[in-house]
Amino acid sequence: MVAGGWFISPWISAILAFPLALALWFYRDPDRVPADNVGWVSPADGRVVEIEEAEHEYTGKATKIGIFMNGLDVHVNRFPVAGRVEYTKYVPGKKWFAIAPKASEVNERFYVGGESENGRFLLVQIAGILARRIVCNARRGDMIGRGQRYGIIKLGSKVDLYLPPSVVPVVKIGDKVVAGETVVGVVKK
Repeated sequence: MVAGGWFISPWISAILAFPLALALWFYRDPDRVPADNVGWVSPADGRVVEIEEAEHEYTGKATKIGIFMNGLDVHVNRFPVAGRVEYTKYVPGKKWFAIAPKASEVNERFYVGGESENGRFLLVQIAGILARRIVCNARRGDMIGRGQRYGIIKLGSKVDLYLPPSVVPVVKIGDKVVAGETVVGVVKK
């Protein structure tokens, strides 16, 4: 498309190159390797916007960490710890700003629950105002390793991580985290 535009007009080619460059930047998927085998890693690149007590039918009482992904963050989502997928659920909904706390309850979202050696955990991919599609490759029964890819939210949003009671957060609101690398929780001793 961009090369074809060059034959018609260099200006058209330049105009088409800009959205192409944005798309390539947005859909990048760098390799990530957790530095060590200690702690639960972030499921998403972005900024921590929520840390609160929460409850869900799959996990029961848990600590929820909300991570907002802006348009410049990598949007590939990763498993925080090795575990078996035991719960999946898609919920259609609105497309409010994902940074708003109510987005976790009213926006389109996809739940993935897993069982780890430290207990049940839950990941929630939440579509934002620009997000057009949530892609989740995790299926019930899958064993997924710590830091491995399980999905992507196309054009931005938020991921909530529900930690089991045996895991405590080690991040605070405002922290910048990197999916598959930044430790966000550790097992209580």
